[in-house]
Amino acid sequence: MAAVAAGPGPGSGPGDSPEGPEAEAPERRRKAHGMLKLYYGLSEGEAAGRPSGSDPLDPTDLNGAHFDPEVYLDKLRRECPLAQLMDSETDMVRQIRALDSDMQTLVYENYNKFISATDTIRKMKNDFRKMEDEMDRLATNMAVITDFSARISATLQDRHERITKLAGVHALLRKLQFLFELPSRLTKCVELGAYGQAVRYQGRARAVLQQYQHLPSFRAIQDDCQVITARLAQQLRQRFREGGSGAPEQAECVELLLALGEPAEELCEEFLAHARGRLEAELRSLEAELGPSPPAPDVLEFTDRGGSGFVGGLCQVASAYQELFAAQGPAGAEKLAAFARELGGRYFALVERRLAQEQGGGDNSLLVRALDRFHRRLRAPGALLAAAGLAEAATEIVERVARERLGHHLQGLRSAFLGCLTDVRQALAAPRLAGKEGPGLAELLANVASSILSHIKASLAAVHLFTAKEVSFSNKPYFRGEFCSQGVREGLIVGFIRSMCQTAQSFCDSPGEKGGATPPALLLLLSRLCLDYETATISYILTLTDEQFLVQDQSPVTPVSTLCAEARETARRLLTHYVKVQGLVISQMLRKSVETRDWLSTLEPRNVRAVMKRVVEDTTAIDVQVGLLYEEGVRKAQSSDSSKRTFSVYSSSRQQGRYAPSYTPSAPMDTNLLSNIQKLFSERIDVFSPVEFNKVSVLTGIIKISLKTLLECVRLRTFGRFGLQQVQVDCHFLQLYLWRFVADEELVHLLLDEVVASAALRCPDPVPMEPSVVEVICERG
Repeated sequence: MAAVAAGPGPGSGPGDSPEGPEAEAPERRRKAHGMLKLYYGLSEGEAAGRPSGSDPLDPTDLNGAHFDPEVYLDKLRRECPLAQLMDSETDMVRQIRALDSDMQTLVYENYNKFISATDTIRKMKNDFRKMEDEMDRLATNMAVITDFSARISATLQDRHERITKLAGVHALLRKLQFLFELPSRLTKCVELGAYGQAVRYQGRARAVLQQYQHLPSFRAIQDDCQVITARLAQQLRQRFREGGSGAPEQAECVELLLALGEPAEELCEEFLAHARGRLEAELRSLEAELGPSPPAPDVLEFTDRGGSGFVGGLCQVASAYQELFAAQGPAGAEKLAAFARELGGRYFALVERRLAQEQGGGDNSLLVRALDRFHRRLRAPGALLAAAGLAEAATEIVERVARERLGHHLQGLRSAFLGCLTDVRQALAAPRLAGKEGPGLAELLANVASSILSHIKASLAAVHLFTAKEVSFSNKPYFRGEFCSQGVREGLIVGFIRSMCQTAQSFCDSPGEKGGATPPALLLLLSRLCLDYETATISYILTLTDEQFLVQDQSPVTPVSTLCAEARETARRLLTHYVKVQGLVISQMLRKSVETRDWLSTLEPRNVRAVMKRVVEDTTAIDVQVGLLYEEGVRKAQSSDSSKRTFSVYSSSRQQGRYAPSYTPSAPMDTNLLSNIQKLFSERIDVFSPVEFNKVSVLTGIIKISLKTLLECVRLRTFGRFGLQQVQVDCHFLQLYLWRFVADEELVHLLLDEVVASAALRCPDPVPMEPSVVEVICERG
């Protein structure tokens, strides 16, 4: 390091001076370093790795541009001890090696680019030399060509002027020749039927003949052409009036007549008249297919024929009219719109007649496909004739058919429900007629519920075809909103559920009317069906409907809770009516048994009457029947001696009989008074109280009606001693068996007590039978 820090010696040569090659090497390195900084876009400070706050002129900055090794070494020797000097040397050697490694890596990574750039520059030098030679030759050739062109132009100048004049004369002569040959050409074209060519010839010469008609020769040509043109127009009109050709040919005739100067208003009327004839023929053909004698084609084939025949012809007429008579303005457009509106209305009437024949069918797929093609076909005329409103009318027809289809499916669901009820009636009646056991109520209920649900799902799937994405009219506002909410949900599903409830409620009429022929089991089954709908089915069906038909309409709809409440009310009415009907059946037996017996002269009772046994049997059968569909219900705690209880009225009856001889003539009045006072303190029984949805409540209602009927019948009769005892035996028998069916056994006891007490009040000799004897008779019975 001392050697490095030492300056040049006195014997140094010129090659060792700072101006020599050794001094130029750092300068070259610095220049190369600057070029690299420019290439990588680095500033002076960033390239040097110098802190932003350092002085760029500091001679001791190793990375600075003004670094001086002598000053740097002097600073190190003055400020650093030997150990730090050794560390600085080691660090500097390491940095030098790292910089050499980085330089080598940079060269290796960019070696291919350097080689490619060198080759490219070498090729460019060679190509530019060749290009310069070719450009020189091209410039020489262009100069020679320019010289030759100038000499040729100078030589042919006089001839060019003469040729131009002769060409003008030749063109004029050709035009004159065309004018003189025009009559013959027109005649030949007319004879050959080339009417279009004849009109073009006439159009080319019309202006010239009109301009020079004051010259006799041109006047004669014009007169001849006018005669030929008149004959041509006559033939075109004749061809147009014959109407044997199609719409394009007739449009061509009208176009040629317009080119010949025929009045547009008259041609417009004739064009529409001929178009009307062709389109009316198509309509007559479609109407003939709807006649009674030939079998009508399916609706898809009918709409295809109408679309290809009438609608296609109407499109051709409309496009040809708009092209030919565009100059007519709004008046002509209105005339065309009125024409299309009239014929379109007749076509729509035929389509509606054919669609009406499909309303009785069960398959919606063919009908929806036919409506889709019908709607698609009318898009083109709807766009051409917006003022005629054909597209809107077609959409209205589709919407009307969809509404009618919803009504048809609603009627189908109603019929299916009535059919299920008929099947249930037959299933309930068949076992009785055949004398064997039929299907249970639970099985019948499951069959009815599954059948109705399957019909609802089938109807939803059928009407869902109207909203399929591939159907052209499914994106209309009606099918996105009102059809889904008011049509399917409210009209079909909610309407059917309410119709089902109304049909079920119709069985709750008075017994003298429709309800009299209704089997009680059917009432019970319908009540359970409505209750199941209230608990789960209605919610499931409406959720399924809302998922299939994404409603985009904000119209109010019936809440699920409202429908559930209606179904529950229907179930309640049916169950109440079932209780009344079954109570009426048992009441009729009890009433007849009381009214047809002579209670004054009856014999001493030896057994229970058969009618009481029948009442117990029927009540047991009803209990089994109701238990098939409804849960048990809640009962009050029963006493342990329910089946051994004796009536308190017996002792009171004996007391009345014991003290009766001592009564004055007013004694019966006192007895009635005592009975009435006893009723005031007894619990009031509501015979027609609301029925709950369980077996105990149903049986309680039936038994209350039956025993109340027995009580009222007893109050209308007069009993002898043995008659009172028979009533006592019958009531005890009923008490033995009926208490287990009701919610509160005290209810049976109170009613039966009242029956016996009423019989005792209406007995001249009220001597009751001993309770032990009554029990023996009842046990034996």
